[in-house]
Amino acid sequence: MAEDVKPTRKNLMEIKERIDFSERGHDTLEQKRDALIMEFMDILDQSRDVRTGLEDAYDDAQKSINMARAMEGDVAVRGAAAALKEHPEITTQSNNIMGVVVPQIESTKVKKSLDQRGYGVLGTSARIDEAAAAYEELLDQVILAAEVETAMKKMLDEIEQTKRRVNALEFKLLPELRTNRDYIEQKLEEQEREEIFRMKKIKDKKEQQEAAEARAEAEAAEAAPADD
Repeated sequence: MAEDVKPTRKNLMEIKERIDFSERGHDTLEQKRDALIMEFMDILDQSRDVRTGLEDAYDDAQKSINMARAMEGDVAVRGAAAALKEHPEITTQSNNIMGVVVPQIESTKVKKSLDQRGYGVLGTSARIDEAAAAYEELLDQVILAAEVETAMKKMLDEIEQTKRRVNALEFKLLPELRTNRDYIEQKLEEQEREEIFRMKKIKDKKEQQEAAEARAEAEAAEAAPADD
């Protein structure tokens, strides 16, 4: 509350400095928020493409596995899947986007050649090969989707946090500081007017006193007997 602030020039100077600092911080945060929103929109567009690719890859994988089961039977499909010896490896690194650290997921050994899948080429059909390739593509899309979705969430959290800080400055801190500034300036102006009025009264009183003394001296001089 403004009434809790002592109306001194030192406090006025400090509040003005805080207002200047807060206004510059508010402008910086607004620029950051707008830049984050633009980055988020780019990632959102990318996410839509990734989701479409993921859905297509899932549909292809389902069709391929259903065809392989129908043609080769579940036993052959499960046997081919169990023959896999080198499983995919996932590593994560950090990527900085406008000060927001987002994961960058890298995968290896996802897509394999025929001899890397572990099952005998002569003992399986092209249907199983097609199913394996389709699921490798699906896994690639899942990894990409995980990276993009995580980046979206982190960016959205940062946008919300920055927005709250902008609102706190714009609608709470800055109005309070400006109210305190106006209150102190008003009180200082009142004090200045009171001081001017007090000094004027002192001056008037002194002038009246001097005038009275002058009259008294004049009357005394008139009343004194003249020299022979």
